[in-house]
Amino acid sequence: MENRPAAPTPPPGLPPSMQDLIGKHPGEPNVMDPELLADPFGGYGRLREKGPVLRARFMDDTPIWLVTRFEEVRAVLRNPCFVNNPYSIPGHTGPDPRTRLMEVLGIPREYSVYILESVLTSDPPDHARLRRLVSRAFTARRVPELRPRVEEITDHLLDELPAHCDEHGVVDLIENFAYPLPINVICELVGVPEVDRPRWRDFGADLASLEPERIGASFPAVVDHIHELIDARRAAPQHDLISALIRARDDGDRLSDTEMVTLVMALVLAGHETTAHLIGNGTVALLTHPDQMRLLQEDWELLPHAVHELMRRCGSVQMTQLRYAAQDVVLAGVRIRRGEAVQPVLVSANHDPRHYDAPERLDLTRQAGRGEDHVGFGHGMHYCLGAPLARQEAEVAIGRLLQRYPDLSLAVAPNQLKTKVRRRQPGAWRLLQLPLRLT
Repeated sequence: MENRPAAPTPPPGLPPSMQDLIGKHPGEPNVMDPELLADPFGGYGRLREKGPVLRARFMDDTPIWLVTRFEEVRAVLRNPCFVNNPYSIPGHTGPDPRTRLMEVLGIPREYSVYILESVLTSDPPDHARLRRLVSRAFTARRVPELRPRVEEITDHLLDELPAHCDEHGVVDLIENFAYPLPINVICELVGVPEVDRPRWRDFGADLASLEPERIGASFPAVVDHIHELIDARRAAPQHDLISALIRARDDGDRLSDTEMVTLVMALVLAGHETTAHLIGNGTVALLTHPDQMRLLQEDWELLPHAVHELMRRCGSVQMTQLRYAAQDVVLAGVRIRRGEAVQPVLVSANHDPRHYDAPERLDLTRQAGRGEDHVGFGHGMHYCLGAPLARQEAEVAIGRLLQRYPDLSLAVAPNQLKTKVRRRQPGAWRLLQLPLRLT
């Protein structure tokens, strides 16, 4: 009898509808494969070396093209032939290929519009209209004005860290610093009352769980909550982003309630989740590379470059959302047919040895004088709107943490972080906990 490799064991916590899909198509990796979830750097790195464009499967088993190398990922992200919304494909009138994923994730059909027709899935010309409206309320000038408040919140959280230590002198940096900082900053900016902020932490955890029961309960709750905030600001405007979005106009045009809800949801959820884990991942990277940490402590002017390098090497977002070919496209010699889905993989692009010298090495001087030479925040017209705020928060958080507690150290072995407290989630690299000793 022919020997066949055993099917990979599905990661724990997956719904049965996803578990049955793992290993279903030999030779076509699924983004839910345990190997890719446990070690996306190594797993996607090996796929990258097989080719720049590879056939694969998404978490709902739909066929996709993985794009793995730096130049090809950037090419997809800046090419208008790859669209976010399948209905932007000329002549497309069939079913929405994303509907299956909504069902697998447990999102009620009546709420799927807040994903399928969101600001994040818009394409030109609508995308330019929405970006203009949003940018008037979320300007580049506004972000530096927030820095004193970011520093104030950071210092308060650092003052409180010793009080959160257990009897062994160990504190969880994720719970007590990395999460509270960005969620307080983005909620203040957007206009989420302080009393409601713990709910957003729960919302984020539920929506990242991949458990249909939790997602099905929390997603409608998030949408309804944002509608309530919008109604409250219409009745009593304040100096916050929601009020500014309500006022924003462009030649008489304005954001619809659905557009405002999706924007607020994206800013708050992405604005605290991704930054929290950039802080956590970055702290681990520095603590496990003492030469680089000393380099930073000897020259704090390196902080902006350090954050770029940490975002490249261990950023928490490892994939973009799917793109769809609006016409037949040849990419790296591979013909991608009209309507086919493409998955740019940021983690493999940011570790591509064709673009970086020794990409696995942490080098805080790598970005010096070269601008943003990575795709951690995306690229092209859909480049992350909140990137300036995320970079600023990471600079303040990491800099002040290491200045306040220069003898900071891991309370567990680095390999325990990989095996015990990493959330195994496609497209994300996140710590559930980060146990540290302050002295």
